[in-house]
Amino acid sequence: MHGISQQSVSKIAYNVGKALAKKAHLFINMPTTLEDQQETIRGFRSICNFPSVIGAIDCTHIRVKRVGGDMSEAYVNRKGYYSINVQVVCDSNLKIRDIVARWRGSAHDSRVFNESTIKERFERGDFHGRLLGDSAYACTAYLFTPLLNPSNDKEEAYNRAHIRTRNTVERCFGLWKQRFRCLLRGMFMKLSTAKTTIVALAVLHNIAIDMNEDIDIVRYVRQRRRPQTERSTVRGAIIRQRFINQNF
Repeated sequence: MHGISQQSVSKIAYNVGKALAKKAHLFINMPTTLEDQQETIRGFRSICNFPSVIGAIDCTHIRVKRVGGDMSEAYVNRKGYYSINVQVVCDSNLKIRDIVARWRGSAHDSRVFNESTIKERFERGDFHGRLLGDSAYACTAYLFTPLLNPSNDKEEAYNRAHIRTRNTVERCFGLWKQRFRCLLRGMFMKLSTAKTTIVALAVLHNIAIDMNEDIDIVRYVRQRRRPQTERSTVRGAIIRQRFINQNF
């Protein structure tokens, strides 16, 4: 329409995406100072009075074109299409605080987390709060999951607060994908370019939130996961139960 070839547009988009991704550390970062961490915790507590939460974590699949070579099948997820399994940690304002966009679609959410830098940082004690995740993750001292079989009022109250508070990451995915529809439709470009572009779009998402950019949101509905079994360390389960008894 404007006299620019498709090749030129693609090259420009690639160069801009690469430049944005290189600046990701300036726009995508966990709160580091005690003051910033406390502010993030207050934001989560205002949702449903769930204390000590510094982030909500989950993974989402971004469709990519068919991958060739020996590793082709590793990119096919359990729903049967080629994808990258993208891990995100967000805050209560739906900003992306940490992102991992390099894992093949067949990788389980827990494996992505176990191999991530964010897990190492929590194990080092870099943060004063904890993460909330669903039952795909193991319950640990720094990552609380819901109880699969609550047995009393305190545990029921914990689950309700957990679900409502952790829902921020689902809303974050919905807002992010609504802003950039290619995340919904699929990214049919070279695989390395798709990974770079995903990070670039996370940067733009955070900039848009900082600028208070409004957008009409269509509710993001995720397909129901397969039934999960309880995945927890002994120490994690004990700490979670103590936390429930003290706070709910």
